Amino acid sequence: MNIRRVCQFLLDKESGKMDAKLRYRIKWNRNKYIVSRSIGYRVDIDKWSKETQRCKNNTTHGKKKTPASVINREIERFQNAADTVFAVFEKQNKMPTADEFRVAFEETINPDRVAHNKGNFYDVYDEFIKTMGAQNAWQKATYTKFGAIKMHLKSFDSALSFDKITDEWMQRFVQYQINVPLRNTTISKNTGFLKWFMRWAHKKGYYDGKVHDTFRHKLKGTDGNNKEVIHLSWDELLGLYDLKIPDTAQRLARVRDIFCFCCFTSLRYSDVAKLRRSDIKETHISVVTQKTADGLKIELNDYSREILEKYKNCTFMDDKALPIISNQRMNDNLKELGKLAGLNEQQRIVYFIGGERYEEVYPKYELLTTHCGRRTFIVNALYLGIPAEVVMKWTGHSDYKSMKPYVKIVDDLKAREMCKFNKKSLISESGTKNGLVQRLLTSFNE
Repeated sequence: MNIRRVCQFLLDKESGKMDAKLRYRIKWNRNKYIVSRSIGYRVDIDKWSKETQRCKNNTTHGKKKTPASVINREIERFQNAADTVFAVFEKQNKMPTADEFRVAFEETINPDRVAHNKGNFYDVYDEFIKTMGAQNAWQKATYTKFGAIKMHLKSFDSALSFDKITDEWMQRFVQYQINVPLRNTTISKNTGFLKWFMRWAHKKGYYDGKVHDTFRHKLKGTDGNNKEVIHLSWDELLGLYDLKIPDTAQRLARVRDIFCFCCFTSLRYSDVAKLRRSDIKETHISVVTQKTADGLKIELNDYSREILEKYKNCTFMDDKALPIISNQRMNDNLKELGKLAGLNEQQRIVYFIGGERYEEVYPKYELLTTHCGRRTFIVNALYLGIPAEVVMKWTGHSDYKSMKPYVKIVDDLKAREMCKFNKKSLISESGTKNGLVQRLLTSFNE
């Protein structure tokens, strides 16, 4: 078998730069398969020969002034490695896929590093968690997510090594998660986190593949259109804010105040938990968010100011502004508080596992979490007519895409409210009409 191929050394030119990255591109099987690999050097464009695909003799290149002879020897090495790999597949009478060629090529071009990397995937994964966790000040929830992914990876392949990870492998891992079963939204997030790790491993030199750039997988229900954004309406929020809590459940009063503070400021619970009195100014709150490290200025309104005023003479550890408990205890108590407040509206949760659609229905209070406070702020701010651009200044959202699920909710609410002007909805079940309804119907008929 003779595998016909086209192998080229190319310069990846960048606007305004006099040198370029040197890349090796290989095509075969009538261009069905294409593999590209960086050579690891930059080449001065005017010192490169397109005809010979080599650096011109007696020249130097890049900031390091690498001699042409060094780069040309590396070019020759890459070319010989590709020929060797194709010769092996030809002898086997096998047409390799791009991933099969890539693995064999890396084993040929870098045998020592490939041997080093094999079998130490999980050590590198732990290094990533340790490094990025410290660098980005991860919260406990982020460590938990990466820990769960590691658990699934080990269950899928306990002897995983970097050279196994191809687009086909990623597809099989997705199918494994469907079979666990995990929801499609969870699988999509896991895939994003895994690609983040693979991108980091690639930059660190542990991994030579491109799965972090090439792998794409579309799962039903992950486009956000079916996302149920649990939030309180304006009336529900004010009802909770004014709720008279029994003396036997006074611990819920503080839970109510903190949750409402999130609802009236857009702050995440993690940011409220570290809010200090020094962050509170006369007219606004000035915070650096825990999740994104954004500096935000959030103006106070009557409700948020009243909650802060309520606790201004109380002393809390580390000069905190509000009586904070753990996020888990908050979430547990919020469900009890929501039930007490009569938040019984039925909420339909739609999700997908693979291609199967599932529905579950819960009373709203069972779905309450601290993050519902932030969602409540966004929905009500938009419903009150505050422009999305202004809301984003308060919430710290960097792109409009993140606001689309909330805008859709508000559009649906407005459509529902407009229906109240329809003639039939203005007639009571008994068929009688009050004075206001009569006047509205009269004006519509004129």
